[in-house]
Amino acid sequence: MAETGAEDGAQAQKGPQIQMKVLGQFIRDLSFENVMAQKGASGEIQPDINVRVNLDAKKRPAEEQYEVSIKLNVESKVKGMDDVLFLMEIEYVGIFHVAGVPEEQLHPFLLIECPRMLFPFLRRIVSDVTRDGGFPPLNLDTIDFVALYRGELARRQAAQGATKTDA
Repeated sequence: MAETGAEDGAQAQKGPQIQMKVLGQFIRDLSFENVMAQKGASGEIQPDINVRVNLDAKKRPAEEQYEVSIKLNVESKVKGMDDVLFLMEIEYVGIFHVAGVPEEQLHPFLLIECPRMLFPFLRRIVSDVTRDGGFPPLNLDTIDFVALYRGELARRQAAQGATKTDA
């Protein structure tokens, strides 16, 4: 019985256990435009691909539930030219149950850990859509969500600093 008390004490020192469950995931919006096919271009073309990522998280009415979305804008152009090959926009959403995360750590948790869980599924969808659209499958590189989050914080702080110096 003394061992059980020691285990409870160790558990209390660690703090609350973080729990995260994916309750659902879905495509909210998807658009793919094969510009090259509309222009009738053909032949061997070297693509230059630009991917923009936008993250968003919001509380849902249910307790401890959050909606996290990843928005990708993919633009593929002919390397060295301005001719567009294809455009793709997708918003992929996950519904998460998150418990045990301290309030001050919740924002980074939602915008780093939750997108990490969604990304493999989003990568597969992008690959399938580009292949089905007549191009080689686009296999996205892994996104560093920590660097993305830190970059957004730095951008916001710089914007706030510029606003304060203007006033």
